[in-house]
Amino acid sequence: MTDPLNHSYYAATAHARPPRPVEGDDCRCDVAVIGGGFTGLSAALACAERGFSVILIEREHIGFGASGRNGGQLIPGLRWTASELEADFGRERTDALFDLCWRDNRVKARIEKHAIDCDLKTGHLEAAWTPKDFDAIAREADYLGTRFGYRTDIVAKVDMGEHIASPLYHGGAYDPQGGHFHPLNYAIGLARAAEAAGVRIREKENAHRITGTAGELGVMTDRAHVGARYVIDATDSWIGDVEPDLGRYTVPIMNYNIATEPLANADALLPSDAAVADSRFVLNYFRLSADRRLIFGGGERYSQTPPRDIAAFVRPFMVEVFPQIADAKIDYGWGGAVAVTMNRLPHVGRRGNVFYAHGFSGHGALVTTLAGELIAEAMAGTAERFDVLANLPSRPFPGGKWLRRPLATLGLLYYAMKDKLG
Repeated sequence: MTDPLNHSYYAATAHARPPRPVEGDDCRCDVAVIGGGFTGLSAALACAERGFSVILIEREHIGFGASGRNGGQLIPGLRWTASELEADFGRERTDALFDLCWRDNRVKARIEKHAIDCDLKTGHLEAAWTPKDFDAIAREADYLGTRFGYRTDIVAKVDMGEHIASPLYHGGAYDPQGGHFHPLNYAIGLARAAEAAGVRIREKENAHRITGTAGELGVMTDRAHVGARYVIDATDSWIGDVEPDLGRYTVPIMNYNIATEPLANADALLPSDAAVADSRFVLNYFRLSADRRLIFGGGERYSQTPPRDIAAFVRPFMVEVFPQIADAKIDYGWGGAVAVTMNRLPHVGRRGNVFYAHGFSGHGALVTTLAGELIAEAMAGTAERFDVLANLPSRPFPGGKWLRRPLATLGLLYYAMKDKLG
């Protein structure tokens, strides 16, 4: 297939990957992992560290999907704010979710433990698109500080120039616990650490289905049968290809990114070098790369067909925020699918000895690594933290196989229209 990742800044600056021989043998292991993104890699690594024999099966190459093409933004938490979680789930469950999804930065821990070179930087800014949005952001920042002792800095409109050279925003909140990184190099680093721990990675092998029952599971691929005690399905946007019933819980939304040429005025555009995401439903998100390019994501498409010219599609969103670089050369344009759930919370769980985690809804760069490690914990017999995520509510999109995506698209278009109407 044509790989949009080949046109990405990340692919162009990826670290060398070791050649992996094509394997076609039937085999057996303790844990078979399907999917070579952050969830699958972190689960495979954590399982191997616990003494399990692990085989990871990836249809393309490590980091091929959203893990290797996302905006590189490390945003603590979930798509729901902590106050929204407490309003719906109560104090005790929110405390547990907060400890996992805000305080426990497993990405940073993995980067430090394995010396992963992935351009990690600190700081994330949520920028308010409207004065009403700023009021909500400021209330949440105050709540986080009062309720959890969690520091976020409220940034008034008059002070936004310390972070971003754009007049569009009405203030925001700066989270020093957030940050940004080179996601593909992080995935490559996780794969290197996993292989060092004993994981066998089988690339260019397509998993068709999970076979068997508890205790006698397996994965049937286009080349072999991989028997296993446990199976982890970490295929996210493609989960319906392996388990059609789980595919009902998400719809894929196409997101697109561009990377400019290196900019002489890069530091003036984003003086604090923080990653930025704004408060719109169809949000803009942007940051500087290590070599001073602006990496900018903007707009969504609900068709799986990409725009003919990705750079031309995204450029107007960039120019709206930064008119001073309207003529900047765009060196890279790429896209990929984000699996979105009905309520924008991840869908995590287990059915017997089959574990799954998907539907991170564009907020997964941190939580995916956590989810993979929690699956390994549960597999080893300690499921308390895994259950915190597994007990999040979820329900399938209505409409069945043929109408699920059109109906979801109508709902998403409604919220996108609300953005435009203010």
